[in-house]
Amino acid sequence: MRVLLIGSNGYLGRFVADRLLADPAVQLTALGRGDDADVRFDLATGSPGALTRFLDAVHPGVVVNCAGTTRGGARELTRHNTVAVATVCEALRRSGCGARLVQVGCSAEYGPSQPGSSTAEDAVPRPGGPYGVSKLAATELVLGSGLDAVVLRVFSPAGPGTPAGSPLGRLAEAMRRAMQSGDGELRLGGLGAQRDFIDVRDVARAVHAASLSAAQGVINIGSGRAVRLRDAAATLARVAGYGGALHELDAPPGALRPTIGHPRGEVLGHRADALGHHRPDALGHHRPDPLGHRGDRTDGEHPAPVAYPYPDGCGSWQQADVRTARDRLGWRPRIALEESLADIWMEAACRI
Repeated sequence: MRVLLIGSNGYLGRFVADRLLADPAVQLTALGRGDDADVRFDLATGSPGALTRFLDAVHPGVVVNCAGTTRGGARELTRHNTVAVATVCEALRRSGCGARLVQVGCSAEYGPSQPGSSTAEDAVPRPGGPYGVSKLAATELVLGSGLDAVVLRVFSPAGPGTPAGSPLGRLAEAMRRAMQSGDGELRLGGLGAQRDFIDVRDVARAVHAASLSAAQGVINIGSGRAVRLRDAAATLARVAGYGGALHELDAPPGALRPTIGHPRGEVLGHRADALGHHRPDALGHHRPDPLGHRGDRTDGEHPAPVAYPYPDGCGSWQQADVRTARDRLGWRPRIALEESLADIWMEAACRI
C-alpha cells in the first residue's frame, strides 16, 4: 500500500510516519514544507492542479493529512487548517488515483461540553475559538467532498515531542526550573481544566488503523477519561522526583490554598513580573495577578479563586466517547498518562 503523508515533520506527523514506516506493507512518501520531506509542497499556497499532477504520478492508495497549525490569528489558521484541506480535497477529486483520505481533526471542533459528559461523534460542534472553527471547517470540507474519507477527531495529545508552549509542556518546564534552582515550592495556576489526554503513539496507531479500514465520517480518538490538570501536575511531580510542595494559585474552595509569602514561586514556569501586575498563564497570555500584587505578599490574606481558560476554547471539561473507534477501527488506547508524562519530563529534563 502506497501512502502519501502530509505534515510528517509536525508533532503528530512524526509519530504517524514512524508507525507507517514500521509496517512492511506500506510504501511511504512524505509531502511537506520542510527540507526533510520527500516532496516539498505548501498546501496553503500551492494550487490543487499542481498537487493533482503529483497524485497522478505517485498514485497513492491512501492520503494522510497531519498538516496544520495551532498558532496564529484567524487568517493564518484559516490558510493552514482550512484552505490547505480544501486544496487536498480538490486535488483528490481531480486525480485518477482514487485514494482514501485520512484527515486528522481536533476535539476543539466540539467546543465546550457539559462536565461529566462524554462527547460522541453526533454532538453538535460549537467551537469556542478560531482554531476550532478552522478545524471544523476543514472537517466539513472533507465530509462534503464525496471522497472515501474519515476524520479522526484527536482529543488532547500528550507524550514525547509535546510542545514546550502547551499546558503540559509548561508544567514540565516549570518543574525543571524549580528543581534546577532548588525551589522547594512551586506555585501554579490554571490547573482546574479537565481534559482527555491521549498519547501521540496511540494517535499514530489510530491513523494506521484508519488507513487500513473502510470507516468513514468522524471518529473520536481519546482515552475516554477526563483528567484534571492539577492531577496531571501531581503525577508529573512524582515521575520527576520533585519533592517540593505544589501550591495552586486558583484552587477551588476547600482545596489546598497557595502559600503566600514565597517570592521564588513560579506560575507555570514564569516568574512574577517586577511590578506584580500581570503574569503569563498556562496559555502564555497575560492576566491580572490572582494575588493582586507581587508574589512576596505576607499579609496572610487568601486570594479569591480565579478560573483560567484552557487554550482550546473548550471550557472546563472535555471527555471523548471512544466507542466508535473501538467498534469501527478495532482501536483502543494502550499508553497510560503516567507514561506520557514521564516522556514529557525526560525531554524537559534534558533541555538546556
